[in-house]
Amino acid sequence: QVQLVESEGGLVQAGGSLRLSCVVSGSIFSMNVMGWYRQAPGKQRDLVATITSGGRRNYADSVKGRFTISRDNANKTVYLQMNSLKPEDTAVYYCLYRPLTGAGSLTSWGQGTQVTVSS
Repeated sequence: QVQLVESEGGLVQAGGSLRLSCVVSGSIFSMNVMGWYRQAPGKQRDLVATITSGGRRNYADSVKGRFTISRDNANKTVYLQMNSLKPEDTAVYYCLYRPLTGAGSLTSWGQGTQVTVSS
């Protein structure tokens, strides 16, 4: 079993910054991918950014140059630094963990945290 606990999101003005964190605990495979998805009201859950245990990063085009994902393997934590926030970044942000064990590996999700960007 894997548990993911996200930090609180918040309300921020457009142009501002916010940092999210997510701590993963439980039975963790050393080779894995962690990251963030988000879901705005009435929309599907979309990729924000992911990072593998080897440090490979992947970003959605909409956040490139504004968001930075990082991880602390020793503390099993993944971070999302969000700068130059826009109202369209408003969403519930979900942390994810997936072991890199091949086809059929299951993704675990956090409970989600609300980020609201006011114009």
